[in-house]
Amino acid sequence: MRQIVLDTETTGLEPTQGHKIIEIGCIEMIDRKLTGNHYHVYLNPQREIDKGAIEVHGITNEFLQDKPLFKDVANEFIEFVKNSELIIHNAPFDIGFLNHELKQLSPSVGIMNDYCRVLDTLVLARQMHPGQKNSLDALCKRYFVVNSHRELHGALLDSEILAEVYLAMTGGQTDLGLTHKQDYLKVNRDEGGIRRLAENREAFKVIKASAEENSAHKAYLQELSKSSGKLVWK
Repeated sequence: MRQIVLDTETTGLEPTQGHKIIEIGCIEMIDRKLTGNHYHVYLNPQREIDKGAIEVHGITNEFLQDKPLFKDVANEFIEFVKNSELIIHNAPFDIGFLNHELKQLSPSVGIMNDYCRVLDTLVLARQMHPGQKNSLDALCKRYFVVNSHRELHGALLDSEILAEVYLAMTGGQTDLGLTHKQDYLKVNRDEGGIRRLAENREAFKVIKASAEENSAHKAYLQELSKSSGKLVWK
């Protein structure tokens, strides 16, 4: 089973108002393991980026001046994602932008659903955790996925984080098999903005309760049960 975790960054919120994609990040998973194969590109939108959008992703108009247009990379992008299941958080946003870009090329090109299936992890999260916050940051906290100092959004980094969240949500994966290494903030970003824990960090210590502590806890629960009735967690 081939799945592609995908994220985009844009000049604004509405493609119908002329906003464009400026970054695409994709990470490949086969049989729930990350292969290290990925697709990443910055794009020249040929328009100004909204100030609010720059505050989210940190990508500036100047940085994108020499980058390719969407039409220049459309074929290689489609080749990378076709015949896969796309995993996207809040899929209508990204798919809406991608379909808008494809429609600008030629009607014969079609839309994303002609090439891929789509799984929306936001919908999945709302089904699993109704009434709770289900943003990507909230899911990272809920599933203990490290996204320390994620001050700026980035399409490839967010795809990597979403992959970890998706695997945790749907059964877990102990070996992500990440082989690609990239400085996500190398160009036009604050290098202190996004950092991940080192792979060679020390293992977390597990401190178990002593026999005396377990005995004291059991006695406390017994007293609590007498005063409050049946304890549902016993």
